Amino acid sequence: MGRPASEAVIETRGLRRVFKSRRRQVEAVAGVDLNVRRGEIFGFLGPNGAGKTTRIGYVGQAGGADREITGRTELVFQGRLYGMSTAGAQKRAAELIEMLELEGAADRKVGTYSGGQKRRLDIGLGLVHGPELLFLDEPTTGLDPQSRARVWDEVRRMHDRGTTVFLTTHYLDEADALCDRVAIIDYGKIVAEGTPEELKRAIAGDVVTFSIAGEQQRALDAVKDQAFVREARLENGSVHLYVDRGEVAMPAILRLLDSANLQLTTVELHRPSLDDVFLRQTGRSLRETAA
Repeated sequence: MGRPASEAVIETRGLRRVFKSRRRQVEAVAGVDLNVRRGEIFGFLGPNGAGKTTRIGYVGQAGGADREITGRTELVFQGRLYGMSTAGAQKRAAELIEMLELEGAADRKVGTYSGGQKRRLDIGLGLVHGPELLFLDEPTTGLDPQSRARVWDEVRRMHDRGTTVFLTTHYLDEADALCDRVAIIDYGKIVAEGTPEELKRAIAGDVVTFSIAGEQQRALDAVKDQAFVREARLENGSVHLYVDRGEVAMPAILRLLDSANLQLTTVELHRPSLDDVFLRQTGRSLRETAA
């Protein structure tokens, strides 16, 4: 990913949004501070109902294209709405159709499109006028893996061209793969913010899990006092070591076990995920809350 500049293109301080009904008042957004830098992909993460979409004025998740006209016509029409000439809009539509791999569908009615084709067309509609800032609200919801990968590729291309992308999603692997920085929102409040790597490093480090046939306690004693081990314990017949950098600790652990004449039966390195971060911050898994 490119290195984003420090200039802020979106900045909020103490932002609140309250919904009132006859019976109660709900604070959907509770004092949110945000700073989105020019040229970065900023992920806004949280379960359904956490307050993500309340933060943006345009919601693209459901798709906005007219089902009764062709994708090409819709792209040209969008370009004309932004003040482009007919020839310019037609040229831009052709570029987007090729870029988004819609050549086989461009001259069919949008109502015949697959979910992935509709989502790519929606992205194209947002790109017609070459925006400097683009909001994408859960752009891969309901897509098959192949279509999802294509959308990811297009978001990366936008990033490479310098577009600032504000991405809302409850797919943590998506945020991990695409975003320069992320903010996790829960019950209307930001509970964590930083780069994906910063957030993952801040929780418990990597976990090295291994088994030694019948000698788990001796194996634990051989490694638990090393400087790189944050925490060590026996669990379900295996040794679990919480370490700062698993790729560095793993060779050292293997050498220690070999020196103690202990033979491994299994060994595994687990790196924290953004779902681990959410679990640590909120006490529950984002996968569970988004289901």
